[in-house]
Amino acid sequence: MENLKHKLQSRHIQFIALGGIIGTGLFLGAGSSISAAGPSVILAYLLIGIIAFLIMRQLGEMSTNEPSAGSSSHFACTYWGKFPGFLAGWNYWAEYALSGIAELTAVAAYTQYWFPDIATWKIALFFFVLVNAINLITVKTFGEVELWFSSVKVIAVCAIILAGGYILFFDPNLITGASIKNLWCAATVGPHTGDKMFSGIFPNGFVGFVLTFPMIIFAFDGLELIGLAAAEAENPEKTIPKAVNQVMFLILFLYIGTFVVLLSLCHWSNLNTSDNLFVMVFDKLGFKYAAWMLNFVVLTAALSVYNSCIYSNSRMLYGLALQKNAPQVFAKTNKRGIPTAAIFLSGVLTSLVVPLNYFFPNWMNAFEVIVSFSVIGSIINWGIIPIAHLKFRKYKKLNHHKTLFPSPFYPYSNYITIAFLASIPLVMALPQFGMTKLAVAMPVWILVIYIWYKISKGVKA
Repeated sequence: MENLKHKLQSRHIQFIALGGIIGTGLFLGAGSSISAAGPSVILAYLLIGIIAFLIMRQLGEMSTNEPSAGSSSHFACTYWGKFPGFLAGWNYWAEYALSGIAELTAVAAYTQYWFPDIATWKIALFFFVLVNAINLITVKTFGEVELWFSSVKVIAVCAIILAGGYILFFDPNLITGASIKNLWCAATVGPHTGDKMFSGIFPNGFVGFVLTFPMIIFAFDGLELIGLAAAEAENPEKTIPKAVNQVMFLILFLYIGTFVVLLSLCHWSNLNTSDNLFVMVFDKLGFKYAAWMLNFVVLTAALSVYNSCIYSNSRMLYGLALQKNAPQVFAKTNKRGIPTAAIFLSGVLTSLVVPLNYFFPNWMNAFEVIVSFSVIGSIINWGIIPIAHLKFRKYKKLNHHKTLFPSPFYPYSNYITIAFLASIPLVMALPQFGMTKLAVAMPVWILVIYIWYKISKGVKA
């Protein structure tokens, strides 16, 4: 049995994390969040960004001291118990397997923008083979590809901020009503909201503000990639702390900067959920190929996420096998340090995207459903990390071990993050949020994994 190779450099780790967190939701899904919360969506992203940073620091501390392919699953299994480790690993694997199917379907749909005569299942098959082949070469190849995929997204977001800032401060007449005052002033609303007047940062009250929380958590999902990549980092003691701090602040700047600029350019009440603000900004600047450019960016974003799905799923399955929570065949690697069996199993499930696109060419409608269920997985993933970190620190203290890169405000930051995440399912259960089924699905899903755990261990549930 070969070991994983330590070939990922600092730049790879940082862009792997960026690639996992900055996805199509920012470019295509911003409209629904803005519609729900108005300008307060900026504060919502800031609040959950802070929660994400605290969780990232907790995971970063554990990963710096004990780099492991299983990441949160390894720490839950080692310091909490067998079932928490089993739950963390298989929940993560299932979530990203579904995400892989959804993202690959999105890739096929975006590619048809240029090649409408090619069937989506053929496009999905082509990229399925291509991206899996990339992951089978070397981990450094994966890192380089992800670096370039992520670079496109980061450049696109920076372009939005710079172009929008230029309009606001130097040529506001390009967009009627463009002003920083749009963040708090009233405006006559658009055709989809009638004749009411909306003003203030919280135009839809606290309910509208909180309504965005589940989807923003999904938008930030992917922070665990730093923990998974730590096992293949060249120098995790230096690489992980640097990546965690730089990436989180960069992400907060990119997300918040984008929303501040876009909501200043156009009053939120005049936007439909289907409006694409990215296209609007560059179209007003006279950029003739704004729609073409957007399609290229979202295609790259979807490929980046799918690339990350393959990597994270294979490493999580590899880590589960090391914990004896998955068949031992998945703990084997080839001479290049690639867990080929783990990639193969994840690929078998993801390959369902081909027949789905063949028999249901309009299956893109299911994308939103898969995203909704991924929110459940995200909340479970995030919730396990601060609890495992509490137990990790307790063990280290009892054994008089001083840890590197300690998490700030321990243990209070753990309690804050746990309480916040525990409140999300309760909020989702409220009738006015329309997410009651998802809230009920969460304990049901945990029960399913528990029964699976008992069966896999040969014990009656």
